[in-house]
Amino acid sequence: MAQTNCKSWRLNKPANLSILIQLIFLAFLIVGSWVNLQRQLDLLQRDVTMLLQCQKSFEQKLESLQTKSLSCEYRLQVIEKNISKGDITQGSFRP
Repeated sequence: MAQTNCKSWRLNKPANLSILIQLIFLAFLIVGSWVNLQRQLDLLQRDVTMLLQCQKSFEQKLESLQTKSLSCEYRLQVIEKNISKGDITQGSFRP
């Protein structure tokens, strides 16, 4: 039993030009996909930044409207109180 059974894998296929071209093409596809994903992420980041800016602007406008609404509500309450008291004389009422 001096002979040993060698059952290891051996890759004995010569690399020809078509295999090299396919590997290069695969590498270009991988790099191109990665670049495309980076570009898409940049666009998504820009869109999210714009969305956040628009949201801040909308919040500021909403706060302004809320302040105006409270002011008008207070003025209406004062007018209603003065009307119920009969304190309004023609042309001389100022809230």
